[in-house]
Amino acid sequence: MYSALPAGTIQFPDRRKMTNQLRSGARKRVFGRRPQAAYTFAEVLVAILIVGIMAICLLACFFSGFAILQSSRENLRATQIMLQRIEAIRLFTWKQVLDTTNYLKPTFLDYYDPLGSTSNAQGAPYSGFVTSSIPTDLPDAYRTNVRTISLTLYWTNYSGNQATVRSRQMETRFARNGMQNYLWGAQ
Repeated sequence: MYSALPAGTIQFPDRRKMTNQLRSGARKRVFGRRPQAAYTFAEVLVAILIVGIMAICLLACFFSGFAILQSSRENLRATQIMLQRIEAIRLFTWKQVLDTTNYLKPTFLDYYDPLGSTSNAQGAPYSGFVTSSIPTDLPDAYRTNVRTISLTLYWTNYSGNQATVRSRQMETRFARNGMQNYLWGAQ
Protein backbone atom coordinates (compact mmCIF):
# COMPACT_ATOMS: atom_id res chain seq x y z
CA MET A 1 0.00 0.00 0.00
CA TYR A 2 2.82 2.36 0.78
CA SER A 3 5.69 2.82 -1.56
CA ALA A 4 9.19 3.40 -0.47
CA LEU A 5 9.71 7.08 0.18
CA PRO A 6 12.61 9.09 1.44
CA ALA A 7 12.79 9.52 5.20
CA GLY A 8 10.53 12.26 6.64
CA THR A 9 8.02 12.04 3.79
CA ILE A 10 4.43 11.13 4.65
CA GLN A 11 2.24 9.38 2.17
CA PHE A 12 -1.53 9.46 2.62
CA PRO A 13 -3.66 6.50 1.63
CA ASP A 14 -5.72 6.67 -1.53
CA ARG A 15 -9.27 7.68 -0.58
CA ARG A 16 -10.81 5.54 -3.25
CA LYS A 17 -9.45 2.44 -1.65
CA MET A 18 -10.52 3.25 1.94
CA THR A 19 -12.71 0.74 3.72
CA ASN A 20 -14.74 0.92 6.92
CA GLN A 21 -15.09 -1.91 9.35
CA LEU A 22 -18.76 -2.67 10.16
CA ARG A 23 -19.92 -4.18 13.45
CA SER A 24 -20.63 -7.49 11.86
CA GLY A 25 -17.05 -7.74 10.78
CA ALA A 26 -17.79 -7.19 7.12
CA ARG A 27 -15.93 -4.46 5.36
CA LYS A 28 -17.77 -1.69 3.61
CA ARG A 29 -16.11 0.13 0.81
CA VAL A 30 -16.37 3.93 0.73
CA PHE A 31 -15.72 5.53 -2.62
CA GLY A 32 -14.67 9.15 -2.30
CA ARG A 33 -17.47 10.22 0.09
CA ARG A 34 -17.13 11.47 3.59
CA PRO A 35 -19.69 10.34 6.15
CA GLN A 36 -22.54 12.88 6.47
CA ALA A 37 -23.51 14.23 9.91
CA ALA A 38 -27.27 14.74 10.34
CA TYR A 39 -30.02 14.75 12.95
CA THR A 40 -32.68 12.13 13.12
CA PHE A 41 -36.34 13.03 12.70
CA ALA A 42 -36.99 12.44 16.41
CA GLU A 43 -34.18 14.81 17.39
CA VAL A 44 -35.59 17.50 15.11
CA LEU A 45 -39.08 17.09 16.62
CA VAL A 46 -37.72 17.34 20.17
CA ALA A 47 -35.74 20.47 19.25
CA ILE A 48 -38.85 22.07 17.71
CA LEU A 49 -40.86 21.19 20.82
CA ILE A 50 -38.25 22.77 23.11
CA VAL A 51 -38.05 25.94 21.01
CA GLY A 52 -41.86 26.16 20.92
CA ILE A 53 -42.14 25.83 24.71
CA MET A 54 -39.44 28.47 25.17
CA ALA A 55 -41.28 30.87 22.82
CA ILE A 56 -44.58 30.35 24.67
CA CYS A 57 -42.87 30.95 28.03
CA LEU A 58 -41.23 34.11 26.70
CA LEU A 59 -44.55 35.47 25.44
CA ALA A 60 -46.22 34.59 28.76
CA CYS A 61 -43.49 36.51 30.62
CA PHE A 62 -44.03 39.53 28.37
CA PHE A 63 -47.80 39.38 28.89
CA SER A 64 -47.55 39.15 32.68
CA GLY A 65 -44.91 41.89 32.75
CA PHE A 66 -47.14 44.25 30.78
CA ALA A 67 -50.11 43.41 33.03
CA ILE A 68 -48.06 44.16 36.16
CA LEU A 69 -46.84 47.40 34.62
CA GLN A 70 -50.40 48.50 33.80
CA SER A 71 -51.57 47.61 37.32
CA SER A 72 -48.71 49.64 38.80
CA ARG A 73 -49.61 52.61 36.62
CA GLU A 74 -53.25 52.43 37.72
CA ASN A 75 -52.22 52.21 41.39
CA LEU A 76 -49.96 55.21 40.95
CA ARG A 77 -52.76 57.19 39.29
CA ALA A 78 -55.11 56.27 42.17
CA THR A 79 -52.57 57.56 44.68
CA GLN A 80 -52.17 60.74 42.65
CA ILE A 81 -55.94 61.35 42.56
CA MET A 82 -56.26 60.79 46.32
CA LEU A 83 -53.34 63.09 47.14
CA GLN A 84 -54.77 65.76 44.86
CA ARG A 85 -58.13 65.60 46.67
CA ILE A 86 -56.58 65.48 50.15
CA GLU A 87 -54.36 68.48 49.43
CA ALA A 88 -57.37 70.42 48.13
CA ILE A 89 -59.30 69.56 51.31
CA ARG A 90 -56.41 70.81 53.46
CA LEU A 91 -56.88 74.25 51.89
CA PHE A 92 -60.55 74.40 52.94
CA THR A 93 -61.77 76.53 55.82
CA TRP A 94 -63.61 74.93 58.75
CA LYS A 95 -66.98 75.97 57.34
CA GLN A 96 -66.14 74.43 53.96
CA VAL A 97 -65.22 71.12 55.60
CA LEU A 98 -68.60 71.02 57.31
CA ASP A 99 -70.44 71.87 54.05
CA THR A 100 -70.86 68.48 52.32
CA THR A 101 -73.08 69.77 49.50
CA ASN A 102 -70.91 72.50 47.96
CA TYR A 103 -67.33 71.82 49.03
CA LEU A 104 -66.72 68.44 50.62
CA LYS A 105 -68.85 66.45 48.19
CA PRO A 106 -69.34 62.80 49.17
CA THR A 107 -68.68 61.33 45.69
CA PHE A 108 -66.56 62.18 42.66
CA LEU A 109 -65.42 60.58 39.41
CA ASP A 110 -61.99 60.90 37.83
CA TYR A 111 -60.23 59.07 35.00
CA TYR A 112 -56.88 57.43 34.36
CA ASP A 113 -56.17 59.98 31.62
CA PRO A 114 -58.41 63.03 32.07
CA LEU A 115 -56.88 64.76 29.03
CA GLY A 116 -57.92 61.87 26.78
CA SER A 117 -61.55 63.04 26.79
CA THR A 118 -61.22 64.59 23.34
CA SER A 119 -60.15 61.29 21.78
CA ASN A 120 -62.53 59.24 23.97
CA ALA A 121 -59.56 57.38 25.48
CA GLN A 122 -59.76 58.41 29.13
CA GLY A 123 -58.92 54.97 30.46
CA ALA A 124 -60.17 53.45 33.68
CA PRO A 125 -62.75 55.47 35.65
CA TYR A 126 -61.96 56.04 39.33
CA SER A 127 -64.98 56.39 41.64
CA GLY A 128 -64.21 58.27 44.84
CA PHE A 129 -66.08 58.54 48.13
CA VAL A 130 -65.33 61.15 50.79
CA THR A 131 -66.56 60.82 54.38
CA SER A 132 -66.12 63.23 57.25
CA SER A 133 -66.53 61.95 60.79
CA ILE A 134 -65.85 63.00 64.35
CA PRO A 135 -62.80 61.08 65.64
CA THR A 136 -63.47 58.78 68.58
CA ASP A 137 -59.87 58.45 69.75
CA LEU A 138 -59.52 62.10 70.89
CA PRO A 139 -60.55 63.58 74.28
CA ASP A 140 -64.11 64.91 74.58
CA ALA A 141 -62.90 68.47 75.21
CA TYR A 142 -61.93 69.11 71.61
CA ARG A 143 -63.38 66.15 69.69
CA THR A 144 -65.99 68.39 68.03
CA ASN A 145 -63.27 70.70 66.67
CA VAL A 146 -61.54 67.93 64.68
CA ARG A 147 -62.74 65.89 61.71
CA THR A 148 -61.34 62.67 60.28
CA ILE A 149 -61.67 62.79 56.52
CA SER A 150 -61.52 59.44 54.72
CA LEU A 151 -61.14 59.18 50.98
CA THR A 152 -61.77 55.81 49.29
CA LEU A 153 -61.17 55.17 45.60
CA TYR A 154 -62.45 52.24 43.50
CA TRP A 155 -61.55 51.30 39.94
CA THR A 156 -61.71 48.21 37.75
CA ASN A 157 -58.55 46.61 36.41
CA TYR A 158 -58.96 44.38 33.35
CA SER A 159 -56.52 41.54 32.75
CA GLY A 160 -57.72 39.96 29.54
CA ASN A 161 -61.42 39.25 30.06
CA GLN A 162 -61.14 39.09 33.84
CA ALA A 163 -62.26 42.21 35.71
CA THR A 164 -60.79 42.93 39.14
CA VAL A 165 -62.10 45.76 41.32
CA ARG A 166 -59.29 47.57 43.12
CA SER A 167 -59.51 50.05 45.97
CA ARG A 168 -57.29 52.42 47.93
CA GLN A 169 -58.03 54.50 51.01
CA MET A 170 -56.44 57.54 52.63
CA GLU A 171 -57.26 59.41 55.83
CA THR A 172 -56.36 62.80 57.17
CA ARG A 173 -57.36 64.96 60.10
CA PHE A 174 -58.67 68.50 59.83
CA ALA A 175 -58.85 70.78 62.88
CA ARG A 176 -60.68 74.05 63.38
CA ASN A 177 -57.65 75.98 64.68
CA GLY A 178 -54.77 73.87 63.35
CA MET A 179 -53.59 70.43 64.37
CA GLN A 180 -50.85 71.60 66.76
CA ASN A 181 -53.36 72.88 69.30
CA TYR A 182 -55.26 69.59 69.48
CA LEU A 183 -52.76 66.79 69.00
CA TRP A 184 -49.49 68.11 70.39
CA GLY A 185 -50.82 70.55 72.96
CA ALA A 186 -50.67 74.34 73.08
CA GLN A 187 -47.18 75.77 73.43
